[in-house]
Amino acid sequence: MGVPEKLAARMSMAEQHEYLRSRFSRRNLIRGGAVTLGAVTGGAFVTGATARATVPTQRTAPAAGRADGSLVAPFGRHLAWGNDPRTEVSVSWQVPVAVKKPFIRVGAHPWDLSRRIDAEVRTLYTPAGVGASGDHTQYYLHAKLTHLRPGRTYYYGVGHQGFDPAEPHLLGTLGTFTTAPAHRAPFTFTAFGDEGVGYHGLANNALILGQNPAFHLHAGDIAYGDPAGQGKTADTGFDSRTWDQFLHQTESVAKQVPWMPAYGNHDMEAWYSPNGYGGEEARWTLPDNGPDRRNLPGVYSFVYGNTAVVSLDANDISFEIPANLGISGGTQTTWLETQLKKYRAAEDVDFIVVFFHHCAYCTSTAHASEGGVRQEWVPLFEKYTVDLVINGHNHQYERTDVIKAGEVTRKLPIGGTAYPETDGVVYVTAGAAGRSLYAFSAPDSYEGHEHEVDSVASFVNARDGKRNETVTWSRVRYLDYSFLRVDVTPAAKGRRATLTVSGIAETGARIDHFTVARTAK
Repeated sequence: MGVPEKLAARMSMAEQHEYLRSRFSRRNLIRGGAVTLGAVTGGAFVTGATARATVPTQRTAPAAGRADGSLVAPFGRHLAWGNDPRTEVSVSWQVPVAVKKPFIRVGAHPWDLSRRIDAEVRTLYTPAGVGASGDHTQYYLHAKLTHLRPGRTYYYGVGHQGFDPAEPHLLGTLGTFTTAPAHRAPFTFTAFGDEGVGYHGLANNALILGQNPAFHLHAGDIAYGDPAGQGKTADTGFDSRTWDQFLHQTESVAKQVPWMPAYGNHDMEAWYSPNGYGGEEARWTLPDNGPDRRNLPGVYSFVYGNTAVVSLDANDISFEIPANLGISGGTQTTWLETQLKKYRAAEDVDFIVVFFHHCAYCTSTAHASEGGVRQEWVPLFEKYTVDLVINGHNHQYERTDVIKAGEVTRKLPIGGTAYPETDGVVYVTAGAAGRSLYAFSAPDSYEGHEHEVDSVASFVNARDGKRNETVTWSRVRYLDYSFLRVDVTPAAKGRRATLTVSGIAETGARIDHFTVARTAK
């Protein structure tokens, strides 16, 4: 039902989309239905305002009967920050079948959930024959909460007609979230990429929950509904139902820790929209302050405490996997520089953390380094002294020395300290969240098992193909499942502000740690 492989090879993603639209004519739609994305608008948690839901648009899935709401339990709850984490949180969830009048209740106590807000419904329909998917409709629900108080813990419950979380027998379904504080204070966040569905992702999630993070960054390749990862309708093996399993798997963390994704190559699902992100827009409600919501919905930024976080979409500049190469027309890079300049000048921001999928610097034998990132973004990271860059894509843990202009400016041993104001940038590949592991060409070298080498043979993906290189910046290499923990400490009087970065194995052992220190403003 997709674009024939030989034809797809000669077409852009937009051309493939138009081809599919022409195939899925109104006559075909009556027979079996096309891949469509419908929505019902909803309300926000606004003091003195009443939420309002309108009727579904014409572009929804085939009509389906609604089940008895008392027999349907929501699942897959996941939180995300709004543009301001001090006052805005989005709550998202799923139901397995259509329900009537979905809503969220919010309050300061579990026994006081008097505020009831209608939810937005985004219906994602995938017909049989698209990849390996069966005829499948997914119902994603979203509520954007605003005018919250900084540093406050809220209780919430999600429901629909027949299922009210405020009922005594359903209080066990409640979740919580805590908004960002109004002032600088120590906090922790976690990060990884390339999770998918399976035991190792589940194990890492359990360890992450134990870190008590303020938020979690997912550096792309989220669920692997599309295992091919080329961003084409000719990709084989696509199964939309993988997302149901994934959101159920992550719920234990994501229902209480804002889960902030960037989009990787496996997140471009070409059947839903020309840019491949129609499915992602159904599943996630993310900050909407990026440069191009139509083409790049996974590009955004937020500030938590003294730390600015920037999510980028490296599919836009990837030479290795070019399905979306150049989709922003350069607007993403322009926006990035504007953000970095703004945050570096801001009096209340000490640190800038940037995360995205494709690696700037990695020696994996699978994907190694992305030349598009080095060309477009690394000069900006260095110009504005970015403190930490987090990537996925390569399924392992690797950490560099301090780098500027492609060269090591300071060796950064395990336990060492980097000074980005003068030295350069540290890059961490944290792509061992759960998917099958890759390999290194050099021996593993990590905390307690150090094996230092002078150089490592690798390659970089350039516009004209792979280019071999020998590098000296690979400091820590660990080939097993892991994630990243970052402890942020504002500066005490007369001292530096610090990021203490730790690599944590699935076993709970620490495999790396280093500090990024910066003079407080």
